[in-house]
Amino acid sequence: MKKALLIVNLGTPDKPTYFSVFKYLRQFLMDSRVININPILRFFLVNFIICPTRSFSSSKVYKQVWDSDTGSPLLYNTKQLSDKLSKKLDEYDVHFAMRYQNPSIEDTLEEILKKNPDEIIVLPLFPHYASATTGSVYEEISRIVSKKWVVPNIRFINQFYDNEKFIDAWVEKASKFDIKSYDKIIFSYHGVPNSHVDNVYLDSMCNDHDCEIKITEANKFCYKATTYETTKLLAERLNIEPHDYQVTYQSRLTKKWLTPFTDKVLESLPAKGCKNVLVFSPAFTADCLETIIEIGDEYYELFDNSGGENLDYVESLNYSDLWADAIIDIIK
Repeated sequence: MKKALLIVNLGTPDKPTYFSVFKYLRQFLMDSRVININPILRFFLVNFIICPTRSFSSSKVYKQVWDSDTGSPLLYNTKQLSDKLSKKLDEYDVHFAMRYQNPSIEDTLEEILKKNPDEIIVLPLFPHYASATTGSVYEEISRIVSKKWVVPNIRFINQFYDNEKFIDAWVEKASKFDIKSYDKIIFSYHGVPNSHVDNVYLDSMCNDHDCEIKITEANKFCYKATTYETTKLLAERLNIEPHDYQVTYQSRLTKKWLTPFTDKVLESLPAKGCKNVLVFSPAFTADCLETIIEIGDEYYELFDNSGGENLDYVESLNYSDLWADAIIDIIK
């Protein structure tokens, strides 16, 4: 069989300029799976409030992480991962795309279909299912192939939060640090609105389930439940006691997002005697704005101003060999 593998990441502006960032934010935030409110209200909110104001500040931040040779770190890391997978997977035609901006899923899928594969495996690089990420990729793939006369077999992988080799890849990254020397370990995941996890349940709400304790038949697609499960698996492998770590959520837009918020927790830790802290962010498989700047700069400064002495961050998986091996294990 002729097989193709398409790995998909979230996306990045083409350039660190106001107009490129505006274009990226507009496409991202106009997605109904990202901001699931009345379409007219979303159009007004995104186009006349959020994008005009956030594009100025975001473009400045993007300039801080932009490399003159390789460009966006998210794009670079994803491309390098794709190249590595191509070398390891002789039997697969490997491609990568971004859900928002370039290379687009539509253009990349067109390129794949020209080679007439028997099967396409789609792997969004998000370990934990969320409607705003994995769900959005699925919807975009469906929109594109629904117009095609011939559609090959498409296999879609929706989450891999507990894959053993995925955990192995994070353990390798953590091996660079003396875990026992830290006062507290923070597992910081990208936040989502509370409504997004509540919508997983047909007749109840997220808080009615044991999402912090275990995976059940009811919560197996709940973002909160799967982030807690990844944390427990990593803590067990790294011999971190439950009282020595905490799960938090970052990058919130409003107060009605998953709590506790990473910035608030870090701000409170020095007063509790936790002045030497290590942060993991297992929802991000590639370093990007949220890890390099939000944790590495903004949260570091906040922690320092609150009396903290040392805040270290475990880099993302990026394109490590173990991460590539994990992907091979996941798709096979």
